[in-house]
Amino acid sequence: MLKADLHIHSTFSDGAASIPEIISMAEDKGLDAIAITDHDTFSHLAQTPAHEKLKIVPGLEISATDKSSGRHVHILGYHIEIPETVEALTQPLLEARHKNTLHQIAVLQEHGFEIDIGKLKPAGGKYLYKQHVMDYLVSTGQADEMFGSFYKKTFKNKGICHFDIPYIDAFDAVAAVREAGGKAVLAHPGQQQNFFLVPELVRCGLAGLELNHPSNSAGDQSVIRECAENYRLFMTGGSDYHGKFERPEVVVGDYLSDESGAAEICRF
Repeated sequence: MLKADLHIHSTFSDGAASIPEIISMAEDKGLDAIAITDHDTFSHLAQTPAHEKLKIVPGLEISATDKSSGRHVHILGYHIEIPETVEALTQPLLEARHKNTLHQIAVLQEHGFEIDIGKLKPAGGKYLYKQHVMDYLVSTGQADEMFGSFYKKTFKNKGICHFDIPYIDAFDAVAAVREAGGKAVLAHPGQQQNFFLVPELVRCGLAGLELNHPSNSAGDQSVIRECAENYRLFMTGGSDYHGKFERPEVVVGDYLSDESGAAEICRF
């Protein structure tokens, strides 16, 4: 069976590990294939080297939402042949996220926090995420831990830095991946409990569902298998690795793709 982790984030979005570090982890785990699926960007692809033994699948994860229900929907896109089709949707989101993070920094500074923007480490050297702000606050002793009480009080639950940004329409995201020649997969549906959207997403071109993921329970996996059978979708899986920026206990290779998804995504 092909050992493939098809959901990984690097320093080109909100991951803490560089691409060489990710490749090294994959080698240590004896993986056959990985997909680096940074949020809303292809910028990591130019920095991803060819590897003699490890297959590295081009991909990204699109931050989307269902406008009717307000439910978040993350769409993994693999083997995009026309990046510009997808970037037309994702580029404005990258800019909005960066602008929002700068606003969050300004609010924190107004409340007495000392933040030197020049010492932050933006994704791909360009875009800031709140994870980069939290990492700075922890490293300078102004917060206790990455996602502890300070984070929840400040960035969640209507805290002083809890601001929403407009995400991409989920159906537009799937359609764009399909139109760009790629394969669209619904990421971690158990996390957002957005199974009810599968029929309409399939009509827009959804090709697969992510089965193996840290946030999918056994019950979620049963629903995913049923949906995959009913709609003839393949199933994937991955660690959703972010390093210290999310679930630090999960490392590359801890969650692998189902055989059907590995065969479909890694055959190119």
